[in-house]
Amino acid sequence: MASSPDYAGHFSDRNIPFGIASSFVHSNPQATTRIANSVIFLTDLASSGFFENVKDLPGGIFAESTLNSFAALPQTMHTAVRAAISDAFRQKGLDAFPTDSIEDISAVTMHLPVHVSDFADFSCSLEHVKNAGRIIINNGAPPPAFFNFPIAYQGRASSVVVSGTPIERPMGQFRDGPNIKYGPSQKMDYEMEFAAIVGTPLAMKQRLHATDADRHIFGFVVLNDWSARDIQGFEMMPLGPCNGKNSGTSISPWVVTVDALKPYAIKAPFVEEGKDVVVPASLTDASRTTYDIQMQVDIQSGGSSTVIGTANVSSLYWSTRQMLAHIVSAGAALRTGDILATGTVSEAGEGSQGCLLETTEGGKQPVTLKDGTKRSFLADGDIVRMTAVAGSAESGVGWGDCTGELVSARPY
Repeated sequence: MASSPDYAGHFSDRNIPFGIASSFVHSNPQATTRIANSVIFLTDLASSGFFENVKDLPGGIFAESTLNSFAALPQTMHTAVRAAISDAFRQKGLDAFPTDSIEDISAVTMHLPVHVSDFADFSCSLEHVKNAGRIIINNGAPPPAFFNFPIAYQGRASSVVVSGTPIERPMGQFRDGPNIKYGPSQKMDYEMEFAAIVGTPLAMKQRLHATDADRHIFGFVVLNDWSARDIQGFEMMPLGPCNGKNSGTSISPWVVTVDALKPYAIKAPFVEEGKDVVVPASLTDASRTTYDIQMQVDIQSGGSSTVIGTANVSSLYWSTRQMLAHIVSAGAALRTGDILATGTVSEAGEGSQGCLLETTEGGKQPVTLKDGTKRSFLADGDIVRMTAVAGSAESGVGWGDCTGELVSARPY
């Protein structure tokens, strides 16, 4: 895979994200954090007594191969662990940690941070739904329900993979002119998304108000919802997407916490459109809290990288808080490790779209990459890279990158 730029600036002591990593020295996947380009293995810290002042922290919790047990703890516990790490670093730098607990990012392998029990993909961008409707059915009017609640479909949790995992072009059925064809998808796309990971669970048949939802969010990841537009278009008559979205969903390896993003919380712009809008009380949020997070997607091809789109999370019509409140409103539970994604993050204006469907007007206006090739949709060998950062890239809070290479389909 093509080399990635240095993301040390994303991981200052204001971030302290959580992930699962292994290495030659630390052979078993286990909980870690990252400061600049140093990965710190939390099991080593715990065994040295580093967290002795963190009350009620369960023993051995950082040795597990997923973050689920830690994520399920009350948010106050995550806050205390982060504070212990950041306070120590500010006093002594990396000397605050046992030498054998620290490895360079280049020496570790990152793993899926949580076991994912459920994956729901929302459609929170007004600009995206307008563009998609205009391009696909020549009608830019948002779906009737859009302004009443955040619309969504249930994705395939088993297809969620960690950044860096190759994505195979799927085989499926799609329209080829007047005929139905079976073969490799001809219209592979990406979708640049932001996603919440559930921490503290919520039992079935419980009520949740959007303003109380943060306490159930362990943190956030960057998410690429790979999409076979031709397979998706054929199967979505009349139901939602299935195999058009099942080839893979990539997430960034680092989970950035709610605490880390609090300095970047802002009020979303107020937008009210549509007739007969009835927003349930559970979705009302007078603060309209969202985050100033700039996202970017580029395609790597022929040894060069071309930025295709940038957009800000704050442009979304519905927030992650409202997503959680809505998904439980009919009685569903929240389980630790559940992923709830925002759908494609797009804004108005050229170069502000989060997928090729919008950028190329459904393939009619191909983009030209730096290597001179053109793309209506993705080609085999393309590497899609997504990044996100709150604040500056040099000293903000970010996720590094979320990447995946599209590889050719294997025939049956």
